[in-house]
This record gives sequence, C-alpha cells and structure tokens, in this order.
Amino acid sequence: MFQILKSWLKNSPIALLLVTLFLGISTAAWTPSSSAGLPAGNAITDGNSLLRYSLPIDNKPVRQLQASLEDITTQLRANRRWGAISQDLSKASRILDKPSKILADVPQERQSEAEAMIAELKSGVNALQEVVKTKDKEQVRDQRAKLLSLVSKLEESMVTEFPFEVPAKYSNLPQLKGRATVEVKTNKGDLTVVVDGYSAPVTAGNFVDLVQRGFYNGLEFTRSEESYVVQTGDPPGKEVGFIDPKTHKYRAIPLEFLVQGDKEPTYGITLEEAGRYTDLPVLPFSAYGTVALARPEYDNNGGSSQVFFFLFEPELTPAGRNLLDGRYAVFGYVTEGKDVLQQLKAGDKIESAKVVQGGENLVKANVA
Repeated sequence: MFQILKSWLKNSPIALLLVTLFLGISTAAWTPSSSAGLPAGNAITDGNSLLRYSLPIDNKPVRQLQASLEDITTQLRANRRWGAISQDLSKASRILDKPSKILADVPQERQSEAEAMIAELKSGVNALQEVVKTKDKEQVRDQRAKLLSLVSKLEESMVTEFPFEVPAKYSNLPQLKGRATVEVKTNKGDLTVVVDGYSAPVTAGNFVDLVQRGFYNGLEFTRSEESYVVQTGDPPGKEVGFIDPKTHKYRAIPLEFLVQGDKEPTYGITLEEAGRYTDLPVLPFSAYGTVALARPEYDNNGGSSQVFFFLFEPELTPAGRNLLDGRYAVFGYVTEGKDVLQQLKAGDKIESAKVVQGGENLVKANVA
C-alpha cells in the first residue's frame, strides 16, 4: 500500500512544482482574511507565524499588535525600510497603551500574568525602537522574535476551550484538544515540532500518541535526491503503519483539515473533490518544515504512522496556492532546527521523539 505513497511523494512534488509554475495556479501574492485571523496580503511562509494566526481567538487589538511586529521582517527584506519599521513599532506601542482592550478576552484567572506580558511587551517595543535607530538588522530581527514569542503566549492565554466537537465516529482515535511540542532528536541534530490540535485534532492526536508510545524512536528517514520531502514512520521491515496492540488492527486516520472561515474541520475528502478550489486550509503548505500525515495516493482515509516534512523553499513553490494544500493533512510545523531538517538524508535516524509540552491535551482513544 505504501509503495504507491512513496512513489507519489518521490515524483509528484516535481510535477506539482512544474504545474504550479507553468500553469500559474499559484497565487502567491494573495491570502484571504479568515476567522483564523490570517491577514490579507502576501502569503505567510513562517511556521511560527502560521501557528499564531491559527489560534482560535478573535481579539482584534492583539492581532493588530502581532501583524505590526510580523511586518518588520517584510520591511527588513525590502532593502531595510527603517521608516516603515519605526511606523510598525509606533503602531504596536499605541495598541499596548490600551491594555484593557487586549485583556478583555483574557480569563480572570490569567489576567495578572497577561498584564505582566503586556508590560514586558511595552518595554520591549520601546527598546526595539532605539535599536532601529542603529540600523542593526540582526539585532532588530532577534528582538522582534522575542517580542513575537511573548505575543504568542499572550494570545494562547485567551483560549478558554476547545472550539468545536470532533465527530463521535472518531472517538476510537486519540485526539489532541490543544497544542503540544515534540522534541525530535536525530543523528544530525534536534528538531522542535509544534503540533496543532486546534486545526487537526485527530491527525495531531495520532502523532502525539505515537510519540508517547515511543513508536518513532529508531526509525529511519527516507528521501531521494530529487525529492522535496523527507519522510519517516515505517516500522522496520513491515511498512504497514501502526497496528494498535489493543485492537490488533491497522489504525487508519481520516484526511482532516480546517478551512479558513470554517468553524470545524472537513474530514475524508480533498478540497478538490469538494469543489472548493479557491479555499485554503488554516495550516497550509507554505512554510519550510511543514509537517503532514502521509497516505496512499488513492485512499483519503488510509494514513497511519507515516509523516513527512515539507522541504520546498518559498521562492521555488510560491505560498498561497500550493497544490498539496487540501490533499494532505498538515498538523504542525518545525519551529526550530530547520538547518538540521535540511541535512537529513535516506538512512538518517530518529534517535528519540518526546512530547515536552502539551501532553495533557491528548485525549486517549475510546476503545471498547
């Protein structure tokens, strides 16, 4: 079964790239706004940013604060537009001057912590304004990243409950009702993967459950020279996915993705099959290090343990209309260790994979 998958993953990305570039299917310059908070404008190619925007919150001031800080990187790329960066920081400062609007969506029990983060952000923005005057590009980039990390924590403090009910027919599968962070140690170095159950609870839950079982420890990566993905998840000599020791059956995971503007995920059908050609998932294939569940080419619901890491460069595969979007379930992004990911070849191994944060968000499968 997975021989078909391997062949597709080996050859299809190149074909998709050619179709994307030559038929003009990609619309990199446009990303619609949505309930997930994604802004109109250039498609986002940073996994950390995509994770921030995919949080189920609707606080406009904090989103505006985030957008102002995110924009700094865009300006740094555009010949160091220091005036525009100063404007971004001035806007951020004005938003932070009205903390009550941000705190309005923070639960009472988290208010004091949120107030401290807002104060730290205000101080950090003021400090960054001084750094901008020196035109030190790297220092600006580093301090911006620290501020956005604080914004992420502030936004996460606004989430009070899981935003939808997963269909009951998937209660026999583990589900991630929130987020988790997984540290993957390989023979080439370490990767940090943030797994998002808010957008793909079943797919993310399956992965976190397998990590906790130690399933991936010792498994090899597969990657051909011409491939733009690196894949893992084959049990040695079996290639049959995960066999649940309780049921003695193959654990099949349905195709799952949350579309921008929808309130709950779509299951078992690709966007193309649904006729939703212009819609985009909340978690797109637009960032280097996108993590997705592999599956047989002709079985939407046949995924199990095999996962792959997306290695396309944004310059080669314009983000915003990648043809893998809506065909494979994205459930997270590599947030640290992209340089390590780039080095991985066929035969390299996962020495260990461990859930270091968010394990309490995993809801075990309801198996009779």
